[in-house]
Formats: sequence, structure tokens, C-alpha cells
Amino acid sequence: MKRVGNLWPAITERENLVRAFHQAARGKRWKLEVRRFSENLDRRLERLRDELLDRSFETGRFHVFEVHDPKRRTIHAAHFQERVFHHALMNLCEPVLEKQSIFHSYACRKGKGRLEAIGAAEKAARACAWHLKLDIRKYFESVPHEFLISRLHRVFKDPEVLYWLEKLLRGHRCEEGRGLPIGSLTSQHLANFYLGPLDRFCHGRQTVKAYCRYMDDFVCWGDDKAAMISLGGEIQRYVEADLGLTLKHPPSPQPTSRGMDFLGYRIFPSHTALNRRSKLRYRRRLATLAKLHDRGVLNEGQVQQRLTALTAFVLPASSHAFRRRVMANHRMPAIGHEPGEPGRQLEQQREQLPRREPQQQRPVQHEQQHRFSCRPQLSPGELDDSQMSRN
Repeated sequence: MKRVGNLWPAITERENLVRAFHQAARGKRWKLEVRRFSENLDRRLERLRDELLDRSFETGRFHVFEVHDPKRRTIHAAHFQERVFHHALMNLCEPVLEKQSIFHSYACRKGKGRLEAIGAAEKAARACAWHLKLDIRKYFESVPHEFLISRLHRVFKDPEVLYWLEKLLRGHRCEEGRGLPIGSLTSQHLANFYLGPLDRFCHGRQTVKAYCRYMDDFVCWGDDKAAMISLGGEIQRYVEADLGLTLKHPPSPQPTSRGMDFLGYRIFPSHTALNRRSKLRYRRRLATLAKLHDRGVLNEGQVQQRLTALTAFVLPASSHAFRRRVMANHRMPAIGHEPGEPGRQLEQQREQLPRREPQQQRPVQHEQQHRFSCRPQLSPGELDDSQMSRN
């Protein structure tokens, strides 16, 4: 494999740094640190470039906080100036890392994503009898620095790029020699890149009829149960020996007819539903919106806006009846305006129209009568005679 070099001059060009600033500031221009950085943009970008060239730029400063969505995670959000550098670095490095990925990896890639991964899993569930779903235990916290740095040296040969990638890696939990900070742009791409060999290992097995991975969740599909059991043992040994990681659960193939939990959904050969955790999450968030509306904190428009974002996650599943039932229980003010189903809304509007007098036809009929009011009116008998004369 040919290594890529001569990236650093393009990374530190002013045009790339300006582009990186706009990428990092997207959706955050109201924040104080972004406004301060943009006040003297040219001077700050020039200073950033000088510090990168002489290797004096400081990394590893984070805003640390926790989220519970749905499980507890510690987020390390880099300071804005470092986020600008992350974007500048990945603008040139991401295309190189992208070439190391196979088609069936769906996380943090342009043209891919969660919905595409769900679609691939649905197609595989309809075609195969067995599935083997696996994931890595505490993946972001467990990535070994030395293993990842060794792999990066096989892809890049630019010494400056390798220096900064290694510095970003070792700046997080350097005493343990493991882990990537969740919430960092570079972490997403490097974590995805590190499991590239796992993709090729699984997808290359003759037993595997279909394969899909979304970050550290990956699934193999096949038709032979015994072969899938053997495959699970091979994958477990490979993950531990070659990647320095461990699986969260022992490999255990399951029939696709029983369904599979994947990315918040329950995927069956015939349909896709919400899994138990997603249903609970939807109920809790909807209850929170209802309470905020009752207290006057949110008006109906704000509730509808948040409900739109909440509903976007559950739309790919067969969940209409569940959503309507939950909203009815909480007496949501936005009920009846649920996004994403214009066909159902049009059908409801069509049912509300009078059946004998469609509203759209009323003015047309009136206009036609007025237009031809000067024509002589024929009696039924005369009409029959006229028609007979034509025949």
C-alpha cells in the first residue's frame, strides 16, 4: 500500500484554515468564544498557522461534561481554536482515511449514515436466516494508542501530519495509553479507520452473506448456524489479538425471524419497529415536552419544533400507532401536526370534505353555468329527439 505524503503545506494554507473556521463555527456563531475568534479572524488564523508550523500550538484542552442519551457518556469538547485545527487537518486527511474503508461501513462517512445502515440491515434480514450481532466493549475508551499510531504510519508518510495526529492521540489519557475523546472530530474518523481491518476480516469470510458496521456495532448474516458459531469464535480471537479490544458479549448467532436490535430499532425480515429502549426514550422526552408546555416554558410552536426533531428518529420504524397513542396520553398541543407523513394528512383532509359537493368543484360548476346561461334549455323530450337526430 502506497503511503501518502506532502499534505502539510495544504493543511496550513490560509484558504484551508478559513474553510476550517467556517466549518467549526457552523451552528455555533452565537457562542462567545466563536465571536471573539471571528472579531480578528485574519490575525488569529495567522497566529494559528505560525504555531502549527513551529509546533508550539497547544492541544488537549477540553470542555468536559456528561450526557445521558440513552446511556451515560463523558464528552470532551475541544476549545474552538483547536476545533478549527481539527477541521483543517481532517479536510486533507479524511479523503485518505476514506480510501481505507469498505462500502459496508456507514458511520461518519459522506453519503452514508444511520438510515443507510438500517436499510442495509433490513435487506440482509430478508435474505438470510441467521445473524451474528457484535459490538466492542467501551470502544472509544479502549482504542490502544500504539496500535492506532502504527496503522497511521502505514497510511501517511508526511512527518508533520504524523506528529500532530500522534500528539492529538497522546493528549487524551496518555498515562493509560488508550482511548479517544468522545466529541472530537478527529476521534470519529480515527475510530472508524481503526476498525477497517475488522471490516475486511468479516466481509472476506465465505460464510458471511451480508455485512454491516456502524462504528463499533457490526453484524454478519449467513444461512448456516454452525458456520456462524465458528465465525463468532474467529472474530473474538481477532478482535482481542490483532486490535487489542474485547467484545461486549460472547458471540451468539440468532435467527433473523426473531428480530435484531440495531441502532435503536428492532429489525425483522418483514418490518422494522422501535426497540424497547427507544420507546422508553420517546415516552420520557415527550413527557418532558408536555410538562414544559403546561408550565408555560414552551409555546405550541416551540413544542412542535422539538417534536419534529424527536419524531425524525422514529419515522423509519412502523411506529405511527405508538406515537399517536403516546401523544394522546400526554395531550400534546402539536398532535395532528406531526411531521413526516403528508400522505396521511391529505387523506384525513380528503375525508373531511363533503362527498357530494367537493369544494374544488363548486366554483367551477358555477362558472360553467354562468358561461352557458344564454343557451336554450331543452326539455327531456327535446333532448332525446336531438340525440336521435344526431344518430
